[in-house]
Amino acid sequence: MTVTGPAIGLDLGGTKIAAALVAPDGTVLARHTRATPAAGGPDAVLDALAAAARAVDGGTGPGPGVLGVAAAGVIDPVTGTVTSATDSIHGWAGTALAVGLAARTGLPVACDNDVRATAAPELAAAGAGASLVYAAIGTGVGGAVAVGGRMVHGTAGIAGHLGHVPSPEAAGLPCTCGGTGHLEAIASGPGIAAVYGRLTGLPVDRLETVAERAASGEEPAVRAIVTGAVAAGRVLGGLANTLGPDRVVVGGGVPHIGPLYWDALTEAFAAELMPPLARLRPSRPLFGADAAVIGAARLPTQVPLHAPPPS
Repeated sequence: MTVTGPAIGLDLGGTKIAAALVAPDGTVLARHTRATPAAGGPDAVLDALAAAARAVDGGTGPGPGVLGVAAAGVIDPVTGTVTSATDSIHGWAGTALAVGLAARTGLPVACDNDVRATAAPELAAAGAGASLVYAAIGTGVGGAVAVGGRMVHGTAGIAGHLGHVPSPEAAGLPCTCGGTGHLEAIASGPGIAAVYGRLTGLPVDRLETVAERAASGEEPAVRAIVTGAVAAGRVLGGLANTLGPDRVVVGGGVPHIGPLYWDALTEAFAAELMPPLARLRPSRPLFGADAAVIGAARLPTQVPLHAPPPS
């Protein structure tokens, strides 16, 4: 679909909803944020999403004709449903996201996973036909994969969930998905904090605390951060060998803790590469806090639209 006027982009996380009215050239015309009623169940969340959309509607000139929503969880854009999700939003798995939001707003709705939407501007910046691996490392580990200029969605929208790739460093550790030994268990912010707790017997609840102690030279803190960074770098290097991307982008909150983390991830990544990729290195995102809502607003041009039910 070609969008000629402004579109609404919504970014749904476990704690916050961000909304924006976005022009076709990507200019953000209006913004709004509100808390996610995560404990209230799917209907409360859909109501909050619709209210956020109305808050940026504008009210002057041509109104938005479409809406895109980037949401936490495994999102199938073809069916418009949440096919799997953690308990960060109560009862979110199985929600008819697109149809439910279309019914509340009266607008056609396109939906996708939040990390894929965030990665979309990075893919566009890489040029026509580019391939991309995007990792979002924060409270969890998410990702997106694009090949030949097109985002890969996979069965039920599960493609790109890099946090659930097996990692030797995470052997035996429980993962939020119910499995064991996955990258998220060792490389996410809580995963790194848990490594520190196991090394010292002194549990901490904030990654920033570990980073502060590492900056002062505390060996267990340094080891915890490096372990998580190396695990992420090795997985990303292996994926680069598999997919041959033009860019590997690492975003999320964890890479901001300092050069100790970034340098260890980069070194581990480079050590995995086959010779044709020897010069490839991870890069930081080109786009800032608006990336997810801009990507969400572009979804109606990239994935199926779900119309409102007949009135």
